Amino acid sequence: MSEKLTYEQAIERLSQINQQLSSQIISLDEASKLFEEGEMLLKFCYDKLKVVKGKMLTIKNSLDGLKLEEEL
Repeated sequence: MSEKLTYEQAIERLSQINQQLSSQIISLDEASKLFEEGEMLLKFCYDKLKVVKGKMLTIKNSLDGLKLEEEL
């Protein structure tokens, strides 16, 4: 998976794969390759979301700490 791939690009490719698997007659081998690619893209997206969620929680906790200090 390319290091320069963005979350948005991965979602767009997943959409394309979904359309291909849903609407076209493709060989079993091609369907298998697309499914594997989709699986890798889903993992990539999930990992990106986990990182962002962690950052957001860190920021939230930091802001919560500031609010507590202001109240004291």
